[in-house]
Amino acid sequence: MRAFAPSERFVAEVNSRKLRPAYVFVGDESFFRRRCREAVLQALVPADLRDFALYEFDLGETELGEILDRARTPSLMAPFQVFFIRGVKNLYGRGSHEAEFEAIEVYVKNPNPDALLIFVADHISIPADVRRMELTDKERYEKIRETLGDYCGIVELARVEENEAVRWLTEQAAQDGAKIDSDAAREMVDALGGDMTMLAGELEKLLLFVGEKKRITLGDVETMVLAAKQRSLYELTDAISAKDRVKALQVLDAILSTGEGEDAAIGHLYMLAKSFRQMLVILERNVRDTRMLWAALWQGFRVPPFAAEDIIKQARRYKSKRELTRAIRLVARADLALRSNPAGKRLVLEKLVLDLTAEAQPVAPGWQQEQLPV
Repeated sequence: MRAFAPSERFVAEVNSRKLRPAYVFVGDESFFRRRCREAVLQALVPADLRDFALYEFDLGETELGEILDRARTPSLMAPFQVFFIRGVKNLYGRGSHEAEFEAIEVYVKNPNPDALLIFVADHISIPADVRRMELTDKERYEKIRETLGDYCGIVELARVEENEAVRWLTEQAAQDGAKIDSDAAREMVDALGGDMTMLAGELEKLLLFVGEKKRITLGDVETMVLAAKQRSLYELTDAISAKDRVKALQVLDAILSTGEGEDAAIGHLYMLAKSFRQMLVILERNVRDTRMLWAALWQGFRVPPFAAEDIIKQARRYKSKRELTRAIRLVARADLALRSNPAGKRLVLEKLVLDLTAEAQPVAPGWQQEQLPV
């Protein structure tokens, strides 16, 4: 798999002890960075010696010269030393940094054979398709190649293509003695946007959840993976905003037929209410693209990346703030009904969908006397 290859090569070099004096980890994919780090620690830094052999520096806080001096000095307590150096972007800030690059070159030509330098350039994002890399990131990457790349090994930590992520889930589950259904693996990747760190964490959680069953199904994913639940609910709000009553009821039935079903009804209403509130903000601030969206929605009230464009489209289907306010009131009314121990929670949710997909009626006199909590 293409995205996995650079980190796998680095791990092989670590395990064979055929290392260069210095490397640069380029990219913000934390999954691969963690794998490389774990390989270094396991092979080169015994757990009982890490206080004497493992060093973490940031070039925003510590001068490069001081770090290189430390690297040149053999340790009396540990046979090998590893230096993780963050803040690489500081080498490319304002002013001339020729002296710093020359100092790195001088060190690499005559290194301490019992030390390893790893520069972490996590200020650069490398997409799965490098042709889609942002111009700023592309320029930063080229600068690193032209400078550190002359005397350091470059380990590219790029995002993973969706098909590779699906394959990794299948292979990783098999290594753990389990099987993940193809539609379950695809749903995880779609819901989490191919984020390998999140996929690894959710897979670990799912393996514990299925236990002796040793098989992960689509229902398990929809039950345990929050983003998958959110994805289904955004499909529901999409059908509701389009006034597609048949599709909305079908999506609702699918949500209630998997995982926690009706037992999670209150949670479904919470997510619906949150989505409609987000749409209200989008309409009020006239949000037209994802860049405006991140500025309009504050931390803790933002949408997952996969839903950003969808929710903007959904919000713009509503002609006025009054329509969205009505939707929020209808959700609040359904919430009250659910908390009153109704005969059937499904009936309450189905009635809500019918009301939300119906055209808003003109305001009758005295309507504002009925004030429902939102």
